[in-house]
Amino acid sequence: MKKKILVTGGDGKFAKVLKVKNKKLNLFFTSKKDCNILNINSIIKIVKKNKPKIILHCAGLSRPMDIHEKNINKSINLNIIGTSNLVKICNIYKIKLIYFSTGYVYAGTKGNYKENDGANPFNNYGLSKLGGESAVRMLPNSLVLRITMTEKPFIYNKAYSNLKSNFMFHEDLVQILPKLINKKGIINVGGPSQSVYNFAKKYNKKVKKIFSKKNSKLPLNQTMSLNKLLKM
Repeated sequence: MKKKILVTGGDGKFAKVLKVKNKKLNLFFTSKKDCNILNINSIIKIVKKNKPKIILHCAGLSRPMDIHEKNINKSINLNIIGTSNLVKICNIYKIKLIYFSTGYVYAGTKGNYKENDGANPFNNYGLSKLGGESAVRMLPNSLVLRITMTEKPFIYNKAYSNLKSNFMFHEDLVQILPKLINKKGIINVGGPSQSVYNFAKKYNKKVKKIFSKKNSKLPLNQTMSLNKLLKM
């Protein structure tokens, strides 16, 4: 029998794709209404009822990116405190926790970041996800996925040609997720290293090329080493 996996953030963009595209995993999706990660009792109730072996933690706050600067309390609550609550419950009930983190935990200056490179987030979003990571890594039976992904098709009409990343689509992650479920530790997850513009133009021919100035706050090389992922 396949392990039962509880998915938080069931109303989120990735979870909606996962619901449709998943063919291999035994998933149970929860919304904020039936699994409020800021409420310990809410988590306990859903765990006792469904008895999952794994929790796939997709819930959290990401976009718009400036929300993490404008409302740090919300960022802390959803990405750090909510994640910490799940860690506590997973520890008590001996459940594996898989945490969706981000490549934004790296500084984004030198590129080709390996999992054991020091984390140095360049914005509050990265800091909030790193805070969640810190709690998850205290749990021996856990997996942190540092992911760079976006919606399909590429929804923006402009893309940076001098900003490098590892963008992949939600659908791509769904395909490789079964290979990751039984892993532990930290794994970088993404697509080939390339400029955001080169990634975007493959799927949106009308996208316009723009440049980020060197003195801007945007990191110009967010690329991650995917050697660990590719060996699986």
